[in-house]
Order: sequence, then structure tokens, then C-alpha cells
Amino acid sequence: MGDRWELGAAAGGSLLLCAALLAAGCALGLRLGRGRGAADRWALVWLCYDALVHFVLEGPFVYLSLVGNVANSDGLIASLWKEYGKADARWLYFDPTIVSVEILTVALDGSLALFLIYAIVKEKPYRHFLQITLCVCELYGCWMTFLPEWLTRSPNLNTSNWVYCWLYLSFFNGVWVLIPGLLLWHSWVELNKMHQKETSSVKKFQ
Repeated sequence: MGDRWELGAAAGGSLLLCAALLAAGCALGLRLGRGRGAADRWALVWLCYDALVHFVLEGPFVYLSLVGNVANSDGLIASLWKEYGKADARWLYFDPTIVSVEILTVALDGSLALFLIYAIVKEKPYRHFLQITLCVCELYGCWMTFLPEWLTRSPNLNTSNWVYCWLYLSFFNGVWVLIPGLLLWHSWVELNKMHQKETSSVKKFQ
């Protein structure tokens, strides 16, 4: 009974931490996006949340994995990854592919998210270059997280429980496929508009 209560408390603490990061990302993104169009406001909300997840959750995971492993670690962050490890056991013990992807994710994706926030707020011309680069990196991270596992028939994935399969594995990871995909589409639309505007201006002077 005591062990079950401790596990429930750890899961609850993990969910509260995720909710707090989401709330912080929304608040910061909406504040930075004040006076801007809806697309930019929600892009900033996502980017703030994305950066927080990379630095606050995945950064400590990388550290714990390099000095030991999550399974033998204590603390709120470790409990969060232990909970997720019920769905994907690779996050409990040192998995070279996962740790390699996460090092890249924290260092590159987290930094790109911050630079992209700055580019949107300051209306820099390289905004869509950074946006496309970040989205491709996010999608590549998801690809390398799951494709090697699928090729070996997913020995570490627990799909027998609907919470682990559909919430932890499908939903939480699917968000990092869906939103980067939408942002890629947004960049394509905006770049196409710029191209058409420039083409129209050139034709006027011919």
C-alpha cells in the first residue's frame, strides 16, 4: 500500500511539473506575442514551452544518464522519467541512441528555440530559416528515437497498457511531430507569400 502511494505521488508530481511548464510556456509566449498575429502568438507559446522542456526536463535526463542512470536516481525529474520509463524502458538505463539524440536535442534544439523566439520578437529576416531548421531537427529526433526501436520489433516499448501506448508514447511524442509539421507548413506559406510579392514587384518595373 505504501509503495503504491509513493508511486502515485511520484506520478502526480511529474504531471504537476509538466503542467507548470506548460502554464509557464503559455504565459511567457502570450506575453512576448502581445500585439502580434495569432500564428506568431501561438508559435511563441510553443517555442517557450519547447525550450523549457528541452532545458528543464531533457537536460537533467542527459546529466543523469551520463553520471549513472535514471532508474537509480532520486528526485522529481528522475521520478518523471521513471514514470515515462514504464512505457519505454530505454529511458531508465543508459541507451546510447536515446542519450545521443537527447544531447543533440538539448544543445541544438533548445538553443534554436531561443534564437527563434528572438527572431520572431525582433522580426529578423532569418526567422523562417531558423524555424525550418528547428522543425527538421525536432522531426529527426523523433525519427531516431523510434525507428531503431521499431526495426528491432520494439522490445523496450510497453504497448499493453492504453495509458502507456496512447498517452505516453503516442500523444506526448506525437505533439513533437504535429506542431513542427504545422510550423514547417507555416514557413512554406509565408515564404511563398514573400516570393509572390517580390515577383509582383519585379513585374511592375519591367
